[in-house]
Amino acid sequence: MDKTVYIRLRHRIQVHPNDVITIGKIALIVGDKELTDKLKKIVIHKVQLRDKNMVVIDIMHVLKEIRKFDRQVDIQALGSNQTIVEIMYKKKKLSPLLFCIVWLLLFIGAGLAIMNFHEDVSMQAVHQRIYKIVTGRENDQPLILQIPYSLGLGLGMILFFNHLFKKRINEEPSPLEVEIFNYQLDLDQYVAMNENKENINTNDHDNK
Repeated sequence: MDKTVYIRLRHRIQVHPNDVITIGKIALIVGDKELTDKLKKIVIHKVQLRDKNMVVIDIMHVLKEIRKFDRQVDIQALGSNQTIVEIMYKKKKLSPLLFCIVWLLLFIGAGLAIMNFHEDVSMQAVHQRIYKIVTGRENDQPLILQIPYSLGLGLGMILFFNHLFKKRINEEPSPLEVEIFNYQLDLDQYVAMNENKENINTNDHDNK
């Protein structure tokens, strides 16, 4: 039997409290089917209360457990060196009253932000000036410009965020989703580095 296996850790997985994390959950393994089926069942970690919200599993810990199982396995590690395990606890239901209050505050805040921006750039004066240039007449409320502009502003925001309520307009990610994705990558990198630092300090303390 060929004992060469290729292993690649997943970047992030989600588990629940008291779950048992096996190699099969955190990694993709390619090799002899009989061997890989056994390796996938090896327990790496059991979720406990002290783990809080996240656990970082390093590739070295995985290799150590595989070596305990069979020292003759030739392991070829690929890709990421850590898997971030996110522990999903039961979320408390949000009160409908609280949801309405938050929604109302956000709606009013967004409206005020748009109104303040228009006031800063003198948007009304711009519309009045454009109306006079085009028609030759003065109008304090050029609705023929203001109404299409208001509708276009709302439509532009929908196209920019690529969502209409919960429905996605197309498959292209919105700029907000890209920023959230980049933020999540930076957060995962920080968590992984901080966890490794804590493990090093703990090992040094144990050795002393």
